[in-house]
Amino acid sequence: MTDKQIIYTTPPAPAIDPSLTSGTFRVRLVPRPVHIPADKLLVRVHYLSLEPAMRQWLTAKRSYIAPVEEGTVMRGQSIAQVVGVGEDLTSQYKSGDWVVVYSGWQEYALVGERETEKVTVPPGGRRTDALSVLGTTGLTAYFGLLEVGKLKAGETVVISGAAGATGMVAGQIARIKGAKRVVGLAGSNEKCHFLVEELGFDSAINYKNTDWRKRLQEATPEYIDVFFDNTGGDILDACLARAARDARFVICGAISQYNAARPQGPANFMSIISQRITMKGFIVFDYIKNYPAARKELASWLAEGKLKRKEHIVLGGLEAAPQALVDLYAGANIGKMMVQVAPVSEALTKAKL
Repeated sequence: MTDKQIIYTTPPAPAIDPSLTSGTFRVRLVPRPVHIPADKLLVRVHYLSLEPAMRQWLTAKRSYIAPVEEGTVMRGQSIAQVVGVGEDLTSQYKSGDWVVVYSGWQEYALVGERETEKVTVPPGGRRTDALSVLGTTGLTAYFGLLEVGKLKAGETVVISGAAGATGMVAGQIARIKGAKRVVGLAGSNEKCHFLVEELGFDSAINYKNTDWRKRLQEATPEYIDVFFDNTGGDILDACLARAARDARFVICGAISQYNAARPQGPANFMSIISQRITMKGFIVFDYIKNYPAARKELASWLAEGKLKRKEHIVLGGLEAAPQALVDLYAGANIGKMMVQVAPVSEALTKAKL
């Protein structure tokens, strides 16, 4: 019995190469764990979460988390099922339990209790919500907009990467909390239609159109009070030029710059002075003590139909993950991107995810 793993072998230069023969990653087969230590769980991965931050995890030298070491399993969070329980954990877990776990990119993993969280499915929810609207994705949107952005009712909110996993949740929270205008920027007409027609954004702008700056100006007649940034680059620059006095700029990510040989900083940085802008980066782990209350509110919005989900599931097993990650940076997804490592039909206990 073997365990398939995806190993990080070659640093990106600067972009990730998805080839499993000559690129950033390789496949490795190892024996599946047989002995389960007393303080560990053996889990089988079913759905693997893909995150824009993964590019930074490969090479960042001074960050909130240590880089992935070459020759080791690629880091990643997943929804997995417990298939074996160490003797010290039998009172807390049993075979068949579903968990969110930092398993890495592999089919099976031995994990400790501190790396594991049981999946709780609230009314109107499903298990994959634990990686999206009720997981770190939804929590990032929640704390970024409300704690860092300090959104107030009646304000104008602009979100870049608005059709991505975090952006779409942030925009919906802004609407729920009484924003006067919610404007999204996305990379296709299909995504813009989704934001307006399905999620209730007031307007959405395709930044690949030549007139997108003009449309941003038209969509923000009273300027921008809160900017939730997932992209950086030209969009950040344009929004700095449209900032209202005392605007709050929430720097969540910079996906347009992660694969750049020379990342671009904002040219309109002097607007920070003239408009008294607060620009702050954050990591969702900063708010871990407040996760339960935030999840409760997110779950209530989901149950009430105020908060909608969208998933982009990639088939093809573990080998599909490197190409899917490259596709994530190219904007192939609407909503949360996950890789199906093993179908639910193969689970110990059959349950709809």
